[in-house]
Amino acid sequence: MATQTKPILHGYFRSSCSWRVRIAFALKGVEYDQLPVNLIKDGGQQLTEEYKALNPMQQVPAVEIDGTTLSQSLAVIQYIDETRPGPRLLPADPKTRAQVRMISDLIASGIQPLQNLYVIQKIGAEKMQWSQHFIDRGFQALEPILKQTAGKYCVGDEISMADICLVPQVYNAERFKVDVGKYPTIKRLNEALLEIEAFQVSHPSRQPDTPDDLRA
Repeated sequence: MATQTKPILHGYFRSSCSWRVRIAFALKGVEYDQLPVNLIKDGGQQLTEEYKALNPMQQVPAVEIDGTTLSQSLAVIQYIDETRPGPRLLPADPKTRAQVRMISDLIASGIQPLQNLYVIQKIGAEKMQWSQHFIDRGFQALEPILKQTAGKYCVGDEISMADICLVPQVYNAERFKVDVGKYPTIKRLNEALLEIEAFQVSHPSRQPDTPDDLRA
């Protein structure tokens, strides 16, 4: 099903959703090209008619892969998992797989969208307090779930889509000055995952469009 043409990721260095896709490609060992979409420059390059044709929601990422264009990071990750060899990003066991999806959805639907650039631009001066409130609210739910499901990683001892979602969300939390130390399981898992090469090479500080002052 996979073709020889490299996938193209239209993303932004600091976008959580773009980072998720970069992690998935790295874990699977998939080479891909990046076409950065600057969410700030020129009023937001995602708002152009050209980009709207790729992703009608005018968000990142959009991924051109195997002759189609996909948006929504979890859909992209699951497609990569189903069409590329390498480590499974969703477990074979139905219950474990459901736990991975539950954690992924909690982050991708219940926490991250509330710090989306479009949302915090609408909030204005209160954006820091707003973001802290909703990240804390989400982490208060996520911490006890992870206490039940985690081994070395979010669900057991194998890296999964849940881990792919967790690390960018913790990065967001730190950006918005949330005290991650209040959530020891989240903190432990994040630190373990950041030791893994796929999470390092995909990091926002190491992307083609990373500004010089944020580059590692």
